[in-house]
Amino acid sequence: MTGTAPSIDEILATFAADTLVDRLGIRFLEMSPERLVATMPVEGNTQVAGFLHGGASCALAETLGSVGAYLHVWPGGLALGTDINATHHRSVRSGLVTGVATAISLGRTLCSHEVVISDEEGRRLCTARITNYVRAAQPS
Repeated sequence: MTGTAPSIDEILATFAADTLVDRLGIRFLEMSPERLVATMPVEGNTQVAGFLHGGASCALAETLGSVGAYLHVWPGGLALGTDINATHHRSVRSGLVTGVATAISLGRTLCSHEVVISDEEGRRLCTARITNYVRAAQPS
């Protein structure tokens, strides 16, 4: 299903400007349908007790899985998140976290990714799974 792989800049120009991706400070390091890597600062993404907000972790996971699904049906396809679940293993108060999404299944209608979010010392903070409905571009 995958067409010509777009550059990170092309993808970000498509949907990241002035979005939650931008506001959370998510920065992509690697992008393909099979594997995505991005970082996010803890600062500015904390809950009232000063720890990384679980919702911010879920937003990072959903961003990675959704971009992977979107790349699977590039160009012109559609990817919509349908399910996400996350287990938070430990907390962190500062630094950068890194999310690594690995494809579980890249199908014709559904794509699923596992996302592992770790701190700067490589300790697992969160494990998430996201499933996206996908539709390839319709021929003209």
